[in-house]
Amino acid sequence: MNLAHWLHQTARARPLHPAIRKGEVLHATYEDFASQSCAIGQQLAARHGIIKGDRVALFTRNCTEYLEILYGVLWIGAVIVPINYKLHPREAAWIIDNARAAMVITEHGDVFGGDVPLPCPELGLTDFSSLPNANYQPPGPVAMEDVAWLFYTSGTTGRPKGVMITHRNIHAMAGSYTLDVDSVGPDDVSLYAAPMSHGAGLYNFQFVRAGACHLIPPSQGFDPAEIAVLGQRFGNLVFFAAPTMIKRLVEYAKTEGYDGSGIRTVIYGGGPMYLADINEALRVLGPKFVQIYGQGESPMTITALPRELVADRDHPKAEARRVSVGFAQTCVTLRVVNDAMEDVPSGETGEIVLRGNSVMAGYWDNPEATRKTLQDGWLKTGDMGRLDEDGFLTLTDRSKDVIISGGSNIYPREVEEVLLTHPDVFEVSVVGAADADWGEVVVAFIVFEQGRTCDPAVLDQWCKSQIASFKKPKRYEVLTALPKNSYGKVLKTELRQRL
Repeated sequence: MNLAHWLHQTARARPLHPAIRKGEVLHATYEDFASQSCAIGQQLAARHGIIKGDRVALFTRNCTEYLEILYGVLWIGAVIVPINYKLHPREAAWIIDNARAAMVITEHGDVFGGDVPLPCPELGLTDFSSLPNANYQPPGPVAMEDVAWLFYTSGTTGRPKGVMITHRNIHAMAGSYTLDVDSVGPDDVSLYAAPMSHGAGLYNFQFVRAGACHLIPPSQGFDPAEIAVLGQRFGNLVFFAAPTMIKRLVEYAKTEGYDGSGIRTVIYGGGPMYLADINEALRVLGPKFVQIYGQGESPMTITALPRELVADRDHPKAEARRVSVGFAQTCVTLRVVNDAMEDVPSGETGEIVLRGNSVMAGYWDNPEATRKTLQDGWLKTGDMGRLDEDGFLTLTDRSKDVIISGGSNIYPREVEEVLLTHPDVFEVSVVGAADADWGEVVVAFIVFEQGRTCDPAVLDQWCKSQIASFKKPKRYEVLTALPKNSYGKVLKTELRQRL
């Protein structure tokens, strides 16, 4: 069944219920929301030739039109390709090309310019606003295995991979949310303070099905003061946040005397949450927190730690559980294995693998990567962890050298390749360093060409000209040579020890 049918059904059942707000301003009721999405789908088909299975890229900040366009694409059985708006236009253009997108929708229709050629038309949000809809039709049929959402996540090669997320995958995610994460009802207000191109946006589906209100903050991003005002104005606020966002919210609350009123649930994930930080968050804001662990390849659906267990202080293992990522969600079977895919004993570290209805169909146009990651139906996460005898999973390491900074994944190879194109740089290796505010920050170890040097500010500008600003190194360490083993491989473990 087409996921857009959830919107169609909710609009029939609760036509006048508030659906989308931008701050205090009501943008659409559910009747408006469904009508506009249907009209967008019809325009995509009639004027632009978009057909079932075509990919439509969406490269914009959080906005009221985001959900309307998303459902308009799904309405006709096409595939949405949400792109992180923080990416450099060149990075976004690579994704658009790789997805063989039939169209890209941006805020103003002129993001890329002549310097970044696109393989498809670029349209702005205004091309899809206030469309006449004289021929409302229910969403078109799709198979559960059809791709709905093509999400690009980077890998160890530095090039992003398109994760094919099907209608079945999202059905499983939404069902597991209500069983394992939190309840959902029509009085809830789903706040989009984190990027809608990622997990925060994926979480829209269960709230649409329940007829809840979707709230876009006026800042279109994360602002603790704004969240406090909106929470007290509307109540029942529910939102996804990276650990660094929670830390900022807690610091604001302590400074301003805010007690978290109006916020019902904060779901956190996307990076490590230090014990001291979650303890402080509970002390300042109360038992509002639920932890989840997921990957793009099984979106938001590997494990969960419910609010009562996050807040629990009585169980003998309460603190150990609070620093875990919880237990397997309903839609997956979870194991920790060795290199031979054999289960390791409780308490021992191995690779986390899982299978279930939430696991991706595979990587777009990348059968080799799919074969390596999906083995006999098991998703090899590349993450290392250990299960205790009660089924609680604790993450211990990431075998793919990914750096998680402020909830965003940064892949060292990608940064290394950019720095290596600078004429003064001979060798470079990028690693993550622990940081109290961001979880991790990017550190680049640089070996310059003989007789040359370069100011860090110049290297910063070099990076910013080619990749998103949040990926550039926060520190540069200059070495005369990188430590290597006998095969010439850089010893990143030794570099981390230096930090």
